[in-house]
Amino acid sequence: MSLYPSLEDLKVDKVIQAQSSYAANSGTLAILSETATSLPSDGNLYPRLYPELSQYMGLSLNDEDIQKNMAVVAATEQAVARPSSINYMVAPVTGNDLGLRRAEVKHGIRELILCKDQDGKIGIRLKSIDNGIFVQLVQANSPASLAGLRFGDQVLQINGENCAGWSSDKSHKVLKQASDQKISVIVRDRPFERTITMHKDSTGHVGFIFKNGKITSIVKDSSAARNGLLTEHNICEVNGQNVIGLKDTQIADILATAENVITITIMPAYIHEHMMKRMASSIVKSLMDHGIPEV
Repeated sequence: MSLYPSLEDLKVDKVIQAQSSYAANSGTLAILSETATSLPSDGNLYPRLYPELSQYMGLSLNDEDIQKNMAVVAATEQAVARPSSINYMVAPVTGNDLGLRRAEVKHGIRELILCKDQDGKIGIRLKSIDNGIFVQLVQANSPASLAGLRFGDQVLQINGENCAGWSSDKSHKVLKQASDQKISVIVRDRPFERTITMHKDSTGHVGFIFKNGKITSIVKDSSAARNGLLTEHNICEVNGQNVIGLKDTQIADILATAENVITITIMPAYIHEHMMKRMASSIVKSLMDHGIPEV
């Protein structure tokens, strides 16, 4: 007979001690079960370390609720991945539209060779703005018009002379004294202007209101609003056609008869007003080239 208890005897003693401890503290366990969690129904007499998920805000992991939750998540992800084409579209695809090509503002530099007509004129008026010389008017069917000069072009050089700092009078004097046969002019393409392309809606509108050629209001959620058209800007061209000096009704007719895609060229109103200062509206209306440019 061994002097020391066997390992099996020690295990039996520990089980007996645990049962005695449980019986002595059953009242305490009852308090814990009432305040923390109810005893499970699987036969385990001891309370779980953590409460069941169902005790938190009514959450459940049954199959029906899981399917509902998954359906909601899938619908949300689908809406984010494929948003509505109407609400999500910021701007229409401009593509290779003819009006867009006619109205394109490149802001690049080009050289033109001009000659004078039988009256010794080339058909432009120039304006000094911020130490630069800009085309204020291009007369229809003039050498300047045939060469491709447009309202708002900046004249950088005339026959190799830099125009920076010149007055309007000096620029006109240089042109007057130039040769009749060949006048080299370096110009920058309309630096104060930019284009906005829009789509007509089902009623034939793009969503802006103008008065005396100046944009005064933008219609909410319209193509004009989506494409970033701004008020306090003047319309210079519609699909590349100069509309400066035309009546609002004439501009409206051009817009109405245009295709579904419209590109307008705009200029900040304060610059436009400075450009047109001291030039009679009757002169602009009668002399300005309102023809449709070729591309």
